[in-house]
Amino acid sequence: MPDHLPPAELITPADLAAANPEAQPEAHAARDTLEIRENQTTLSEYLESLLVTVILALFGTSFIVQAFKIPSPSMEGTLLVGDHLLVNKFIFGGRGYWYEKFLPYRQIERGDIIVFKFPFADHPHFVKRVIGLPGDHLKIVDQQVYINGVPLHEPYVVHDPAVRYDPLNYSFPPVGPQIYASEVQPEWARQVRKYIQGEELVVPPNQYFAMGDNRDHSLDSRYWGFVDREAIMGRPFMIYWSVDSSSADYGDATFGQRLVAIFDTLLHLPARTRWARMMHTVH
Repeated sequence: MPDHLPPAELITPADLAAANPEAQPEAHAARDTLEIRENQTTLSEYLESLLVTVILALFGTSFIVQAFKIPSPSMEGTLLVGDHLLVNKFIFGGRGYWYEKFLPYRQIERGDIIVFKFPFADHPHFVKRVIGLPGDHLKIVDQQVYINGVPLHEPYVVHDPAVRYDPLNYSFPPVGPQIYASEVQPEWARQVRKYIQGEELVVPPNQYFAMGDNRDHSLDSRYWGFVDREAIMGRPFMIYWSVDSSSADYGDATFGQRLVAIFDTLLHLPARTRWARMMHTVH
């Protein structure tokens, strides 16, 4: 038997086998068991890490941040067709939950760009700017928005002098049968009268009046009504990617057409990417 053994903390199955040749089968068995346990630990750790990653990703997209893309020009020039946004879903409070006082929530403010579920047709989400808050008295005269009798300063608004005449671009709320001359949701046409006081529209509690920055090319609250507080998902805060596109690229298409469009985009990705808009903050 050898005179010396390695320090206790460094003894391995191989050392035991060297110290006691008769115990070599047991040492091999111990080594094999150790290796199996190490492999099992590695696999379980990998699966655990994968599970945690999936849970965090699902939690993040459900409660914190979600990606959206802009398919229409209604928010130009703030947001362009082909902009891909990150939306902060963890910003707006105001629902009265007890935990809101402990979290970094804030109230929805006039001028906020919001992502929300469209109230009528089966459309996934809209992106507009909050113009009227609950309790506001709102009217539009010659394309100028008035809130509580005061002209609203809107440096973000774009007007198109070449667009066809639409009475709701110049006078709102509608007078007489005027509302039926525009692309108005039938439900809103039946509801709007009960919110009119004099020449102004009064925004009810827990509702918001939203409009597009590209004012003459935006189907917004003038045409389909208020945005319910519960329908608001969050606020865009960053353009993480932008690709030169048109509304036709995001319209109805067959699977084959969409596949061709994807390959075309990938093929011309460097040329079609709007590099100056990458990581651009949204206001």
